[in-house]
Amino acid sequence: MISPSVDRKRMLIVEDEPAICGLVRRVLTDEGFEVDVAPDGRIAQSMIREREYDLYLIDIKLPVMDGKELYKWLQDEYPRSAGRAIFTTGSMVGQDTESFLHRSGRPVLLKPFTFEELKAKIRQALKVVDE
Repeated sequence: MISPSVDRKRMLIVEDEPAICGLVRRVLTDEGFEVDVAPDGRIAQSMIREREYDLYLIDIKLPVMDGKELYKWLQDEYPRSAGRAIFTTGSMVGQDTESFLHRSGRPVLLKPFTFEELKAKIRQALKVVDE
């Protein structure tokens, strides 16, 4: 178990693939997280304005507003939250996306990922958040 501490950590999953959302939500809920899901960046913005999250799992390729645009918005509007992002992306990424991910310095999970890989990235991100 990841042990998000006595108070439940809140995580926002920004992902448009329902199957991935369902599986990730179940794993994270079992690990003690309170989990919300947004299918695109615009909906995620509305949710972020309404409540604070401890971590964000953001897919790069999203409809309406992609993960890169959402991250740039986070950097401008909620800089502390931008440091709590974990990105997901397909295993085939273009040069632009690869460059963005490198510049962001944020953890990245390549799809398809295992639950153990997901848990490891979350543990890594929580260490940084809790420091």
